Amino acid sequence: MTVHLVKLCVGVDSIAELVRYREEMAAKRRGRKKPLEDSHWTRSFPRRAAEVLDGGSLYWVIRGQVCVRHRILRLDEVEDEAGKPYCAIVYDPMVIVTEPRPRRAFQGWRYLEVEDAPPDRPDQRAALAHALAEEGLPEALRTELRGLGLL
Repeated sequence: MTVHLVKLCVGVDSIAELVRYREEMAAKRRGRKKPLEDSHWTRSFPRRAAEVLDGGSLYWVIRGQVCVRHRILRLDEVEDEAGKPYCAIVYDPMVIVTEPRPRRAFQGWRYLEVEDAPPDRPDQRAALAHALAEEGLPEALRTELRGLGLL
């Protein structure tokens, strides 16, 4: 049975910013002939790893909303320069926009059951274009429109 992970996207204020960051990382990887995959390091290795690897995704919370996900490819045991163990959540860099779902702040990552995961937007191309256009709006207007359920 599949289970997903959800994590705060710290330092990122919009889907457009996340997309730009991922494009920059992909360009660097292409230049170094590295595989086009991305990873996020975390201290805790999921105990439900088999369920995560059975089709799970990494859902990101941006500005209090679960709004994008990445398909998880694998979970790697890695170490930093000091030899401290970490779990690298390796995922496909393709950003998949979901229906926004409010989520309060939390530390680390959490499991997200399949039935609780927001559905993907039906037209990904239009959803990404909308996210890029939305970024041009002033933050106060975006916040008000989100509150009204219009963004």
